[in-house]
Amino acid sequence: MSHVDHFSSGLLTPLLAYLMSGVGCMLGLMLTAKARAAEGAARARWLIGGALSIGGTGIWVMHFVAMTGFSVAGAQIRYDVLLTVCSAVLAIVVVGLGLFVVSFGRAKALPLLGGGLLTGLGVAGMHYLGMAAMNMSASVSYDPAIVGASVAIAVVASTVALWFTARVSGVPATAGAGLIMAVAVCGMHYTGMFAMEVRPKVSLVPIEGARGVDFLLPLLAVVSLVTLGLLLAAILSPSEREMKVDAELMARLEEHQTGSFAAITQAAPPVPAAPPVTEPRRPSLFDTPER
Repeated sequence: MSHVDHFSSGLLTPLLAYLMSGVGCMLGLMLTAKARAAEGAARARWLIGGALSIGGTGIWVMHFVAMTGFSVAGAQIRYDVLLTVCSAVLAIVVVGLGLFVVSFGRAKALPLLGGGLLTGLGVAGMHYLGMAAMNMSASVSYDPAIVGASVAIAVVASTVALWFTARVSGVPATAGAGLIMAVAVCGMHYTGMFAMEVRPKVSLVPIEGARGVDFLLPLLAVVSLVTLGLLLAAILSPSEREMKVDAELMARLEEHQTGSFAAITQAAPPVPAAPPVTEPRRPSLFDTPER
């Protein structure tokens, strides 16, 4: 069995991966807090932003950054571009579905558990799809018990994360919840990584795919732009409290206008009907003259 090193770059990759996960989770919690105070299409837009932040930066980017520190002795590692992109899309989609289920289910127990199960299974699927995207001159197998533990961690972590998105507000609470979510995401990732067993094999065919470094610069550029845009949207938009106050004010104005219109309608006296207009009778030749 080949020697597998999950920290070939020392503590740099796990710390950077944790930092990226924490930033993505914190930003996602900020956006989902905006969604709680919004309605209709505005709520959907904030939830989509939260899915991009948590699923994209908080989970998938963390996974890929951590993978840059993964190496196998005597084996070159290349990544299938299509499978890698699909794993990113899967992470964003399952997190988005979980957010929509919990948000429109009003954070009740059943939608929360269902959304957590769906999101957790999807996140675990994203992880193992990303692992399947690795091409190398070795055969890979997994320990079923450790795989089951990683899936369980993913489900529990996703459920707790969705609960945070429905409850947490304020800078201190958001920062603390984001750091806790990042610990859970990193724990799930490295648990799944330790389930790997790699055995070398002889292959005369060149290893296809892209190097991990080839993803790094485009990844950082795209993630930086998206994160900056979402962060500006969260900062420049009204706070959750301001949005609630505005919504209550609009509701009161509508009630006041409706009540005033009803009062005017009830207080207005009935308009009397106009008497019929009759034309004066014209005298005829048979009329008797008055004396």
